[in-house]
Amino acid sequence: MGERIGIYPGTFDPVTRGHADIIRRGSKLVDRLVIGVTTNPSKDPMFLPEERMAMVKSEVSALGLDNVEIVGFNALLVKFAIQQQASMIIRGLRAVADFEYEYQMAGMNQQLAAGIETVFLMADVSLQPIASKLVKEIAFFGGDITPFVSTRVRDQVVERVAELGLKGDP
Repeated sequence: MGERIGIYPGTFDPVTRGHADIIRRGSKLVDRLVIGVTTNPSKDPMFLPEERMAMVKSEVSALGLDNVEIVGFNALLVKFAIQQQASMIIRGLRAVADFEYEYQMAGMNQQLAAGIETVFLMADVSLQPIASKLVKEIAFFGGDITPFVSTRVRDQVVERVAELGLKGDP
């Protein structure tokens, strides 16, 4: 049997402690874990794809994982997975709402590429409420995002909010 390759796709805008936890745990399930950083303009990202890739690389480096690589993509997920020769897509679940969406996506992906399994990892209980969208909202209103992201990411988010002049009312 060949090398087990997994894909963990996402926008990672910004990468959170929850993402890092799934990366760490997912890397133990495969020989090689490819973090697929998607462009996904429909999510109106705060950071450019290159910036998000650099952010994820920094977080992976801090985790000390040598079987993880970061690749940008702008394609259908299953096509990207096939290009990477992956046999599994890893997805993190925080709540029931995540499950409903991810279950539907897993079914569609299975129809498109039956040989690629979707594996769900439940978020660590302490990390379940963390969502990139909420992290950005907290930062926008001047709140402390330190519990949700690394200090490296916090500094980048705070700087971007200041650059964009997005700070909401105190």
